[in-house]
Amino acid sequence: MLYLADLLSKQLIERGAQDIHELSRGSALSGSVVEEVCHFLRQDARAEVRGQARSGALVIGLTDRGRAAALEALGRDGYSGMAPVPLADYCRHVKAQALNKVGLDRDTVMEAFADTVIDPALLDQLGPGLHSGRAMFIHGEAGTGKSYIARRLMRLLPGEVLVPHAILVGGKAVRCFDAAVHHPVADDQGEVSSLYLGQGHDPRYLRCLRPCVVTGGELTMGRLEVQYDAATRIHQAPVQLLANNGMLVIDDLGRQRMTTTELFNRWIVPLEERRDFLSLSNGHHFSVPFDVALVFSTNLDPLALADAAFLRRIGYKIRFAPLERKSYQAIWQQQCRDLELAYAPELVDFVIDELHKRHDVPLLACHPRDLLGLARDRLEYWGGETLERDTLSWAWRTYFGDFTDDEASSNGRNVS
Repeated sequence: MLYLADLLSKQLIERGAQDIHELSRGSALSGSVVEEVCHFLRQDARAEVRGQARSGALVIGLTDRGRAAALEALGRDGYSGMAPVPLADYCRHVKAQALNKVGLDRDTVMEAFADTVIDPALLDQLGPGLHSGRAMFIHGEAGTGKSYIARRLMRLLPGEVLVPHAILVGGKAVRCFDAAVHHPVADDQGEVSSLYLGQGHDPRYLRCLRPCVVTGGELTMGRLEVQYDAATRIHQAPVQLLANNGMLVIDDLGRQRMTTTELFNRWIVPLEERRDFLSLSNGHHFSVPFDVALVFSTNLDPLALADAAFLRRIGYKIRFAPLERKSYQAIWQQQCRDLELAYAPELVDFVIDELHKRHDVPLLACHPRDLLGLARDRLEYWGGETLERDTLSWAWRTYFGDFTDDEASSNGRNVS
C-alpha cells in the first residue's frame, strides 16, 4: 500500500489532479485498487477531492502535505510509470514462459530457413543448439553470414511472452519494458493489447514477441548490471534481463571494451545455475531467472579468446565456413532479385572464376550483396540498365581497393 500510495502521488504531482479512471489507466491498477489507495491518501491528508469528472468519477488532487511527500518519494525512486510487478511474480512468469517449453524439431527449423541459402548441415547444428537452450559459440571468417543467421534464429522462437513494465525490487522499480527490444502484439483489430483486467489479464504486463537483443563492440560491463541514472533516479534492467525468455547475441566477440576473460567470467554462474545475480544502486542484492539463448559470434579463433574450462560450458561451437560454388550462385541470384537486376549465370561465373579465383579470395556470403550493391549504384549513376562484366570489375576494384593479388587476397579474408 505504501509503495502504491507513493506511485499515485508521483503521478499526481507530475500530471496534476486526475479522476479515478485516469489514475487507473496511468498506473495499470484496477479501479478498486486505485480507490483504496486514494482513500488511504485522503486519510493521511496527502490528497483531497477536487470535484467530479463528467463520467461521475471523483477527481483527486494533492494537498501541500501530499506534494511534499510526493517530492520526497521522487527523491527515493524516480519511477512514476505503470505499477511494477513484485519480483516473485516476475520470476514465476519467466519460468512459465521458459524457452525449453517451446520445443523445436528439424522440420520446423528447415521451414523457418526455407528462404535462406544455408547449408542444411549447419542448420542441423544450430537447431539442436537452440532447442537445448545452451549457449552457442558461432565462429568463422568475417563475411560468412554469422551475424545474419544469428539474428534470424529468432524465427525459431515462436509464441509470445508477458513482459512487465517494471519489477519491484527492494522498494525500487527496475524498468523492464524497452520499446527498442520488446515488440507488443496487436490484437485482431490492429490495436496493441495492454491486457486489461476486464479481459482477465494484468495490464502491468504487455504481451510481446520473444525478445532478441543484439550487442557488439559497444558492450560494456556496466550494461550487464542494473543501470542507475542519478539524474532521473530510475533503475534500468541490464541487457540479459531484457532478453529473458528470448535471445541475446553478443556479436564481434573479442572487440568489446573489456577483456574476453572478464566477459566470460560474468557468464559462468548464469550459465551453470540458470539464474543471474544483480544489485541495485543502494547495494540491495537479488536474483532473477536466466532464461536466455546466449549466442557468441566472433571472427576470431575461439581458443585465442577463452580457456578450455569455459569453452566446455558452451555446448555448441559452430563454425561458419566460406561457401561452395552452388551456394554462392544461389545467393547471387537471390540478391539480383532483391535489387531488381537481371540474373545472368555467366556473370556470376565470371565473378567466381575470373575475380575470386584469380585473386584467391574465398567465396563469402557477404560478397554477392556488396558487389551487386556497388554495381547497381554505378548503373543508376550512369543511367545504365544492363549489368555487364566491366561494371562488376569496377565494383570489385571499388570494394577491395586497387591492390595487388596478395593484398586483395588478404583483404578478402577480412571484409565483414
